[in-house]
Amino acid sequence: MRRETAWRVFAGEYNDSSAIIRGAGERVPSYVVTPLGAKINRLFVVGVLTDVESLMGSNEIVRAHVSDPTGVFTLYSGQFQPEVTATLLSIEVPSFIAFVGKARTFEPEEGVVYVSVRPEVVYEVSSDDRDRWILETCKNTWERIEAISEGLKLSSPNAYDLKKLGYSRDLAEGVIRAIDFYKDIDIEKYKSMVGEALNYLLPEEIEIPEKEMENVVEQKTESGEPDEIENTVLEIVAELEGEEGALWDKIIERCVQSGIDKGTAEEAINSLLDKGLVYEPTLGIIKTT
Repeated sequence: MRRETAWRVFAGEYNDSSAIIRGAGERVPSYVVTPLGAKINRLFVVGVLTDVESLMGSNEIVRAHVSDPTGVFTLYSGQFQPEVTATLLSIEVPSFIAFVGKARTFEPEEGVVYVSVRPEVVYEVSSDDRDRWILETCKNTWERIEAISEGLKLSSPNAYDLKKLGYSRDLAEGVIRAIDFYKDIDIEKYKSMVGEALNYLLPEEIEIPEKEMENVVEQKTESGEPDEIENTVLEIVAELEGEEGALWDKIIERCVQSGIDKGTAEEAINSLLDKGLVYEPTLGIIKTT
C-alpha cells in the first residue's frame, strides 16, 4: 500500500474542509479534501500547544489545541496512542510542538462536518522550526492556489490536464474533487491567509502587498537545500541503498538508531522526495538521485 504524504496545511484551510473521500475496506485510506485540493490522510504541523484537557478519567482521552497564524488545530489522543497522550500531558503549555497525525472527521448531522487530528507523533521544537514550517506551508498553499486557479480555467476540469501542467497526482485529483464539491471557492481568502502567515514573521510595521506574495514565498523557500537532519537521512539512504535502493523501514530504523525520531525521519524523507534528492522507484524503496 502506498505511503501517504504528510501534507503541510494551515489550520485556516484545514478547518474549512468538509469534503470526504471514504476508503472502502479496512486498509483503504480515507481522505479529507480541503477547498484548495489538499487530499489529506496525514498531515504535518508545527505550532503552539495552547492547552491540553483530559476528557475521561485517568487521561484515557485528551483533547489538545495547536495554533498557527491562521487558526487552531484540534487533536484527540487516547488509549491507543499512550506515548503520544503521555507526551501531550507532559509538555508545558504554551510550547512550540510538531506533530504528524491522521485526519479525522465527526459528522453530528447530515451536511455538518468537523475536522480534527489523531496525532501519531508529537515532539517539542523551537520557534525557528515553527517559522520554517510557516514558510514551507506558505509555499505549499500557494501551489494549491495556483493549481485551483488552473483547474477553474479548464472548460472541463480534469486531473489529467492538471498533471500535464506539472502538478502531482494527489494534488491534481484533490483539486478536481474540490472544484466539484465546493463549487464557489474563495481563492482570495486563501491568498490573504498566505499573506497573514508571512506577515506574522515580519516586524509589525512591514506588510507584504498581495501582488508580491508569490515572489516573497519563492525567495524565502527557493534554495531547496537539505537541512542538517535531511543531510543525515540522505547519508543513511546512500549507505543502505546498494543497487536496488533502500527499504523505507530500514531507513527509519537506522535513523532512530542515529537519534532521529521516527516522525522526524519520515518528514525528512518526504522533504527529500519533494526536493528531488531521492526518489521512490517502487513502493517502499528509496534511492538517491
